[in-house]
Amino acid sequence: MDGINNSMKKLSMIAIDGPAASGKSTLAFRLARSLSYLYFDTGLMYRAVTWLALDRHLDIKDEDAIVRLAEQTPIDVSAPSLDDGRPCDVIVEGRDITWEIRKLEVDANVSAVSAYAGVRKALTVQQRRIGLRGKVVMVGRDIGTVVLPDADLKIYLDASAEERARRRYQEILDRGGEADYEVILRKVIERDYLDSTRAIAPLKPADDAIILDSDQMDADTVFETAFDLCK
Repeated sequence: MDGINNSMKKLSMIAIDGPAASGKSTLAFRLARSLSYLYFDTGLMYRAVTWLALDRHLDIKDEDAIVRLAEQTPIDVSAPSLDDGRPCDVIVEGRDITWEIRKLEVDANVSAVSAYAGVRKALTVQQRRIGLRGKVVMVGRDIGTVVLPDADLKIYLDASAEERARRRYQEILDRGGEADYEVILRKVIERDYLDSTRAIAPLKPADDAIILDSDQMDADTVFETAFDLCK
């Protein structure tokens, strides 16, 4: 057991990438919790900038203003300080905005903010700053290729568009909602296209990433496979 623990200690930075609805966030959270590492979903930073822009009544369509905001505002992500269901703390200018960034108004505007190349560049610097502290499981779409190219372990969690759409469809039904599988599948395919063809940090596996195809694996099997890689 000591040998396993010592090996895990050497994995200071773990990068997990993959397309939308692949289950990468669930995997990253479980790995971080098992290793007592920081769970860091980089999407939180884009939400933080969006929330701050809205709080300051900036025009989301004013790209220059939003980019300056991202460049000038330190954002910190750290281990959860409260036991209220949060996976981590998100702090901006000394203020805990962990739950504020989940508001519907942020949901409606974060895609526009994250599309700005200047915002992505500025936040990549901040994400790397946090990643280099070590003991972090960072999840996103460009972690292994751009944010942490020197990560100790890179996992690219993949699944077919059909399987990812099926999972999302089933999740909605399980919550008592209504859903159209074909509509969900179309949105998944559209998101894949946008993510993989964007000019800045397109979605793709790092050359040295270990690709896990989860089409035939449930969440527990994916976790066990990834956890074994950490050993």
